[in-house]
This record gives sequence, C-alpha cells and structure tokens, in this order.
Amino acid sequence: MRVTLRNKVVLITGASSGIGALVAKLLAERGAIPILTARSKSKMQQLSAKIEGEHAVFEMDVTSEDQVREVVSQVLRQYGKIDVLLNNAGYGEFIPFSEAALAHFEGMMDVNYMGTVRCAHAVLPSMLQSGQGHIVNVASMAGKLATAKSTGYAATKHAVLGFTNALRQELRGSGVQVSAVNPGPIDTPFFDRADPQGTYVKNVRWLMLDPDKVAKAIVSVIERRKAELDMPWTASVGVKIMQLFPRASEALFGRFMNKK
Repeated sequence: MRVTLRNKVVLITGASSGIGALVAKLLAERGAIPILTARSKSKMQQLSAKIEGEHAVFEMDVTSEDQVREVVSQVLRQYGKIDVLLNNAGYGEFIPFSEAALAHFEGMMDVNYMGTVRCAHAVLPSMLQSGQGHIVNVASMAGKLATAKSTGYAATKHAVLGFTNALRQELRGSGVQVSAVNPGPIDTPFFDRADPQGTYVKNVRWLMLDPDKVAKAIVSVIERRKAELDMPWTASVGVKIMQLFPRASEALFGRFMNKK
C-alpha cells in the first residue's frame, strides 16, 4: 500500500547536499513539505531557491542535543506535526585502524549514530501522541559488511542498524514505522572527505550507485513504509552468503573487498 506524501511534513538531516538535497526536491515535487536541516545554512538557502512548493530551512547540528530539540520544537510549532524523520546526516573517513586517533571514532559515532538517536528521540514523542509517523534511517551496506580501513565508519553503521531494528520492534503496534536504507557506495560528495586521494572511488567506480536512483528509492521506502532496503540487491545477496559462510567467503573474497 502506497502512502500519499501530499502535505506530509518530512524533516531531513544532512540536507545541504548529496542524497538529502535530492530527496528534498523529490518530496516537494510530490506535494510534501520538506524541512531541510544541516550545519551549512548558506548551502541550504542555495538549494531552497531551486525547490518549488512549500518547504523550510533550519540550521541544525545533529551533535547538539539542544539545537536538535529546538529545531524540532520550531517545526512542531509551525506545522503542528512531523510525519517523517529522515536521518541522513553522516560522514566517513577511511583510515587504517593503526593510524586512526580516537577522535576519528568519536567524531563519526557522534554524528552518524548519536545524531540519529538524538533526532529520533526528539521527534518520537509527537509521533506517539498522534499515533502515526515514520522514522527512516540511512545506514549503509557497511553496517552489514565491514571492510578494511573502515573500522570507524562501519562501526557507526552497525550501530545505526542495531538501533533501527530494536526500535522497530519496540514501536510495533504504535503506528510509528521505522525503516533502514542500506546503500552501497554512492557517487556523491561523501567521498571528498572519506577518500580524498580518490583511491577507493577509482577502484569501485564501476559499482557506484547513481544518487538520483538512491534518492528515488528512499522516497519509495517512505511511500511504501518498507522496513528495510538494501542497495544494490546484489550486495544484499553477497551479505547473506557471507553471513552463512563467513570463513569461506573471507578466504575467497577478502582481497576483492579491500579496495580502500
């Protein structure tokens, strides 16, 4: 069953560029009211000029509990509801574990995982009160299939998936749906920071996902209230094989997966 998005208020984190920005445009085209949030207000204002239809822009750092709660309160005062929360904010850095400072792990966990938790914690009470809502967490295939030089990033996405799956069970019957979207590598500015030398991008260019297709898939998850989506489907099959035969798979495909 497909849910109409017309007049649905959708709060998006990490909306200043990449997937968040593309989803915001698609939602507006479908008659939804996207609420763009990110740390860079100037980038969002540039994006806002290209979005037709009602929408709003709020500067918000997901590492600040006070700022998250204040923005959520402002949105609720202005629109009276938040129908969908799209937790999209996040970043990655691909560094060998032996070369990584503790701040490398702390920073990514604070944004990728705790940012997701802070936003869900702030939005959930209003959803439970209304008896309806949808929390969509953008995780990653890295949350199911960890690879070398991504100890920090993979750990955050494993955490996001664990949180998502547990929360879905907890909210069963409440009217609030919880979903996870797990894409593989996407051709976005994410890799400007994650892979500044371009080594990983060069090695996996052939399998990188088109950002427009990922954005459309996320919108479809919202419309269909699907619990989980892995992208591409071939990666999902690979994950299942590795879970069933971990030692054999690592021996056969370990070198292939070490592309960073």
